[in-house]
Amino acid sequence: MLCQECRKEEANVFITKIINGKKTELQLCERCARAKEELDFSFEPQFSLHNLFGGMLDESMRGSRESLRLSKAQCPTCALTFAQFSQIGRLGCSDCFGAFGDKLQPLLRRIHGSARHTGKVPRRSQSKVRFKRELDRLKEELQQKVRHEEFEQAAELRDRIKALEKDLQEGGKS
Repeated sequence: MLCQECRKEEANVFITKIINGKKTELQLCERCARAKEELDFSFEPQFSLHNLFGGMLDESMRGSRESLRLSKAQCPTCALTFAQFSQIGRLGCSDCFGAFGDKLQPLLRRIHGSARHTGKVPRRSQSKVRFKRELDRLKEELQQKVRHEEFEQAAELRDRIKALEKDLQEGGKS
């Protein structure tokens, strides 16, 4: 197959682009591909995590008046501004989370699905941690039942919670 550009040399570079749902295919020789800048043999990373975070921050803050005020917000410990954080994608110190926390919560939820860290659990304490998480979940569900005035179901949950707490105190689940 001949190159689509020069129609002289054998095509050895095959490029498929899909842009906005439109598929374009090119068959080029190496020289024409280089001339059209379709070949890039540099191994510099084209994607960086801080660009991703910065883009997500820009998108979530776009158009808000508060973005100007927030970009001037500064960590009292390391003096990192929120604008600098949005450019580099890394916090400067542990106090930055406290300084920018209210604006980081939506970003964390978007990235991780939750703003609360759950992490991994060591195997030897896995059952106890699961047990406590189940207990927390039941307590939250109990609060919802009470708010919605579903007292019979709330009473059942209360009894289950008491039984689980008793098991936990007795060391039955460790």
